[in-house]
Amino acid sequence: MSGRPRVLVLCGTAPRHLYVANCLCEGSEVVGIVHERGGEWTVKKVKRLLRPASLWAKVSRRWRDRGRYAGGGEARFFFGTAPPALVRPELVRWVPYINHPSVVALADVLVPDVIAVFGTTLIRGPLLERGRLGMLNLHGGLSPEYRGADCTFWALFNNEPEKIGCTLHFINAGIDTGNLVAHICPAVGAGDDELTLFWRAVRDSGPVYVEAIQQLAAGVDLGAIQSTKGHLYQVKQRQPAQERELARRLASGLLATVNLPPRVRWFHREGEG
Repeated sequence: MSGRPRVLVLCGTAPRHLYVANCLCEGSEVVGIVHERGGEWTVKKVKRLLRPASLWAKVSRRWRDRGRYAGGGEARFFFGTAPPALVRPELVRWVPYINHPSVVALADVLVPDVIAVFGTTLIRGPLLERGRLGMLNLHGGLSPEYRGADCTFWALFNNEPEKIGCTLHFINAGIDTGNLVAHICPAVGAGDDELTLFWRAVRDSGPVYVEAIQQLAAGVDLGAIQSTKGHLYQVKQRQPAQERELARRLASGLLATVNLPPRVRWFHREGEG
């Protein structure tokens, strides 16, 4: 194809999401950026959330994340002293939720080569069929071994710092189970913590995301089947006791002798690169 690939971005609004969207804007022809206002509320979903166990899990998660992300550390990591912002704010479309029919309609009008996803709720239905070259997602763990939530935390907890990183993969109907495109692993060393490593992996993933889209547009056969199911980590599995234990291990030198460089591993349909 001639020219830069046309990309429709579906992403969250945290500084890390805006950073990746900006990388895509600089390296491709972004034709739209979609943010969702919130999840789809149904009677069934409300009843489920009002169950005591579900309500407690949601409240405790939000309380914990407020503490973890307090102080603007993420904004400074990705934007320095500048306020987090999109370089192409005029492209933003707000929707009630990511699977809303208006997103499918937008994709049909814009006809993107690739739909690039990072930080949305789970995509289902006809939206999965859009994007001439497919739909890619940036996941904050190394699939298939680390799928789901809090993957950097669990890689540290399992004493596997070499398995900290992000995965670029095609999206299918599963959770982080689509064909692999790239593993992006950050530098890991003494003094690092969970959030720093997660943010570093995302920062390193931005340019790789751009390169992956360029390779797809050039006809490179990216996308190896995930050979195993790996492990799906759920939000509810992370409890205060495990957090205290990891904090103790880090303070005791869990990463004291670790010195891993940044790495990128590409995956192709006919094998691995």
